[in-house]
Amino acid sequence: MRLSTADVVGWCRGRIQTSNASITRKGKNWYITLDNCEFTINAHSYTIITAHKRT
Repeated sequence: MRLSTADVVGWCRGRIQTSNASITRKGKNWYITLDNCEFTINAHSYTIITAHKRT
């Protein structure tokens, strides 16, 4: 899967902020799932660690 945008962080933020995103915290990370995407965000710095397509 390829993104058709140069602003990858903005794309991730837009996806994470949707109302149907499922957000859980495990230890030091937030895990967000939405449709077929999963994001891992550091809970302290809010750094995007991973963003990938779920299989």
